[in-house]
Amino acid sequence: MSEVKVNKISPRSGTGVTLGDSGDTFTVPSGGAITIASGATITNSGTAVNFGATGSASWTSTVKTSGFTAVAGEGYFVNTTSGAISVNLPAGTAGAVVAFKDYANTFDTNKLTLVPNGSDKIGGAAANREIKTEGIAVTLVFIDSTQGWLVTDDGLQSSVQTPAYTVDFLVIAGGGGGYGGAGGGGGGAGGYRNSYNSESSGGGGSSETALELLVGQAYTITVGNAGAGGANGASGANGGDSSIAGSGITTITSIGGGKGGYATGTAGGSGGGAVAGSGYVGGAGTANQGYAGGDGPAPGPCTKAGGGGGAGAVGADSSTCGNASGAGGAGLSSSITGSAVTRAGGGGGGSNNGAGGSGGSGGGGAGGLNVAGTAGTANTGGGGGGGGTGSAGGAGGTGVVILRMATSDYSSTTTGSPTVTTSGSDTILTFTGTGSYTA
Repeated sequence: MSEVKVNKISPRSGTGVTLGDSGDTFTVPSGGAITIASGATITNSGTAVNFGATGSASWTSTVKTSGFTAVAGEGYFVNTTSGAISVNLPAGTAGAVVAFKDYANTFDTNKLTLVPNGSDKIGGAAANREIKTEGIAVTLVFIDSTQGWLVTDDGLQSSVQTPAYTVDFLVIAGGGGGYGGAGGGGGGAGGYRNSYNSESSGGGGSSETALELLVGQAYTITVGNAGAGGANGASGANGGDSSIAGSGITTITSIGGGKGGYATGTAGGSGGGAVAGSGYVGGAGTANQGYAGGDGPAPGPCTKAGGGGGAGAVGADSSTCGNASGAGGAGLSSSITGSAVTRAGGGGGGSNNGAGGSGGSGGGGAGGLNVAGTAGTANTGGGGGGGGTGSAGGAGGTGVVILRMATSDYSSTTTGSPTVTTSGSDTILTFTGTGSYTA
């Protein structure tokens, strides 16, 4: 073996020195060291093995304040004070390292988005990832085509998170059916939950917090069925629940409207109305979803009934002979689709004298005077009207689920054939039947 011993290697001309030819291997013995003179630079055009390149990075001193492309082996201080920043990762080769540090403790306010090169993966997924933890420093090493870039120094792959975006919702359950015959109680409206534009939820509830949906995640949309109206002398049924469910969110569930009673009304999203009778009361509504049904004061010589509760008001109590039975409670208006629409009104009480109660605004069905109650309007969650003597109660109206998001975020991946519309810079999905949306 030939051996060369020198104290210094310098270029014969110019400023560059090349060690070896393609395919050569240079080995530093155990206990040996290489010293790089101040101001000198080593450029690695081959593969460095056991030089600390795997798992460590050389940090650059220039702070990044806008989007950039990372270079393997480098770490970057990133300042997102002025807004979110995206960084393009280098093409993944085994052992490649990149690192990022939150320069101004603003990643929680303005995220850093990591964009993989081509079909490369980050944590096993070929998709963008986000760093949103204040003050964090994260080192990633590219390991193979299966997992791609993996977090090392921070230790938590969850530090690079699946991107999410904000989606507003209006979730209305199916309305309850009216009681059939003998002046039955009106059905309650389906539960009403809303996050859009500070609009109220039902039962006097405040507007809710919008959802943060994870990119690539499928969310199941369930639309509540209409509660059946009761046959003559029989109760109907509560409406079905409506919901949004999926990974990363707390399930949003609106409760089906309560059915009208021939005594006390049934509880639900909004409660069903009660028939006239001592101690008979309307069914309770659900907090932040709907109001109670109307009560039935002491009985008289005629049969009257209370209206079902609505999202915006309590159902009216039953009345005395010669007057109309209790009206259904009013619904609520929302402009989530781009124009104001009122939904989730309660059904009116049935009667055998005077007149049946009117349906609440927002799809509530009217109570019948010795005729069948009117059904609630489809896809409003309106309650069904109570039946008059010898007549059936009206069915409730089916529910609806509406999502609104920035058009730039909309994935266009759905099932269940929702109606897709736009308003300004937003896209709106209206589900009138069960389906799904993949963010």
